[in-house]
Amino acid sequence: MTETALTRFVAAVRADWGPISSELVARCRGHLDDLSLASEGEEWLAALLAERPATRELHREADSFMLLAHAEKLGLYRPPHDHGRAWVVYGVQSGALEICTYARVSDANSDHLVRRDTTLLKPGQARAYLPGDIHDTRCATDDAMVFRFTERDLRHEDQVERKVMRFVERDGAWRVPLS
Repeated sequence: MTETALTRFVAAVRADWGPISSELVARCRGHLDDLSLASEGEEWLAALLAERPATRELHREADSFMLLAHAEKLGLYRPPHDHGRAWVVYGVQSGALEICTYARVSDANSDHLVRRDTTLLKPGQARAYLPGDIHDTRCATDDAMVFRFTERDLRHEDQVERKVMRFVERDGAWRVPLS
């Protein structure tokens, strides 16, 4: 088997894998930085860029981490959400992804989100979001190829465990969904 940036990424994450820690998150973010700089001449990446699927699973480790690729178009917006108990790392291979982070603020009159900051991720950059971090994403260029590394299967976390929170816009503010 020919070594590629993808096989190096998987081997490096496997070698580092363990319980969440500052070091593990930083290493995985660094590995995703490296993967996002892979040569477009590598067969797996050339095929991905030619096909541009909305979502493609690139690797799934049994009962553990996953790597997905998402081809996005200008303006594609994913409203504020968290990833439940999971942590994730987003990396950009091409284009740019705007990510805003939020804090949940509760007082006697409301429960809403307040934007903390906005980051523009460009090729070769990755950023981690820990359990409970609230963020949104928006494709900021005509198109983008985004890698999303997750420490567990988020579909299970969302659809089975019901741990993912997706916020809704009401009265001009992002709020907790009504029960």
